[in-house]
Amino acid sequence: MADLLIRDIEVIDGTGAARYRADVVIDGGRIARIAPPGTVAGADRILDEGENLVLTPGFIDMHAHSDLHLLLEPGHFPKLSQGITTEVIGQDGLSYTPIDDAALAEVRRQIAGWNGNPADFDFSWRTVAEYLDRLDASGITPNAAYLVPQGTLRLMVVGNEKRAATPAEIARMREILAQALREGAVGMSSGLTYTPGMYADTSELAALCEVVAEFGGFYAPHTRSYGAGALDAYAEMIELARRTSCALHLTHATMNFGENRGRAPELLAMIDAALADGCDVSLDTYPYLPGSTTLSALLPSWAMSGGPDAALARLRDPAERERIVADVNVHGSDGCHGVTVEWETIQISGVGHRELDEYVGRTVARIAVDTGREPVEVFFDLLTRDQLATTILQHVGHEENVRAIMRHHRHMGGSDALLVGERPHPRAWGTFPRYLGRYTRELGVLELEDCVHHLTGRPAERLRLHERGLVRAGYAADLVLFDPATVIDKATFDNPKQQAAGLPYVLVNGEFALDAGKPTGIRAGRALRADATRKETR
Repeated sequence: MADLLIRDIEVIDGTGAARYRADVVIDGGRIARIAPPGTVAGADRILDEGENLVLTPGFIDMHAHSDLHLLLEPGHFPKLSQGITTEVIGQDGLSYTPIDDAALAEVRRQIAGWNGNPADFDFSWRTVAEYLDRLDASGITPNAAYLVPQGTLRLMVVGNEKRAATPAEIARMREILAQALREGAVGMSSGLTYTPGMYADTSELAALCEVVAEFGGFYAPHTRSYGAGALDAYAEMIELARRTSCALHLTHATMNFGENRGRAPELLAMIDAALADGCDVSLDTYPYLPGSTTLSALLPSWAMSGGPDAALARLRDPAERERIVADVNVHGSDGCHGVTVEWETIQISGVGHRELDEYVGRTVARIAVDTGREPVEVFFDLLTRDQLATTILQHVGHEENVRAIMRHHRHMGGSDALLVGERPHPRAWGTFPRYLGRYTRELGVLELEDCVHHLTGRPAERLRLHERGLVRAGYAADLVLFDPATVIDKATFDNPKQQAAGLPYVLVNGEFALDAGKPTGIRAGRALRADATRKETR
């Protein structure tokens, strides 16, 4: 007797093909059989809800910041309740491995706004292999794949200074990167508006991408700008792919700020031209207008040179503060994508120190009015008092760009969700149901079969996943059952920690992680490791 029979269910298989009805049998963590509806007699458990639900592959989040959350909160309910069964972590060029002791101390502080910085947590791993082993030993709810963070590589080898890497330093970064890829990383990420990764020039990035290409991985850059010069920043990455033959995945591929309103077709034309030339290019986005990052990310890069302590020292220096004011208010900060900061668009979403909770949910401009100060003084005050740990929402997106980009045939879904803070971006709870409910059912931007393909089969192909991402006999049973008539995100900017509706069942490796809308506590996920020899991820 098999473990589970999902009887007479409408199947959307993840390929983009038309849906069909079937009996689907799960056994030993895999899809054992797909049979005509009503032809399978029984199983240890029978799920008979085919009247309202559809069965799809589990969703793959191509841009996740769950590097610590997977270990600190292994039930991972914000992502599980969306139907996410695989996440790609190690994003934006900054994460916790490969690493040494000195770099770890700086990274923990620099991205505390992304992941928190728990004082009593065991960070004893140093290599990618050790980190992936920790995920497996701890037990995680979804599967996880890892990207090598280029900024962390640079921090270890070059330091936090704004200078070119020497040939010897580049050679050392290539060695560390190659070893991390041998240990199972699926590619490399960059955060080219974050220090110290942004200090790398194109030739340095090319030297690293050559290594990624040798291992069959992909490069996932947060580009140098999503504001002023956004198209030039994308062009740099596409030219890098041409030059190195490295697969390119443009992560959170947005066109933001006033200068980019309505310009998504120019980006998509650039991508189409690269595809026509034989480049392997894909992209992901989240279905929302605001972005989310740390407040300190708005600082000009020179102000962050030397690391967190050096940055805090500059914030206490009147002359340095004047330089920062000139960049953020007059000239444009490279940390803010080359534009001046519009303080009314900067909303505080989380703080590291509880005495600052009163500011959460308010914009910097509003706080300035309420306290009788200039916005930039509020900026300095929060950065200093919160020790750079403050997170923000940045309301700078455009609906026409969001819709145009998600229609592209190389598009995938990525939440880019920060899971810390009292009022995180609602994408942390709502990204994938919002694609299905808002943009597919309500707005008709995508057909349902196509939307499911964007969220499952297509990212599985990018990740070279072995027998995942499709509803197919023999494949791992990472599956979601949802009601296409009612599935919708419930998370809002005012109340972001809300479970989506219409998505009652999630299976990871054949085990129910979400059952009738409730978490089971079963943690059947595992670390997915790239196999460079076989050019696949298992």
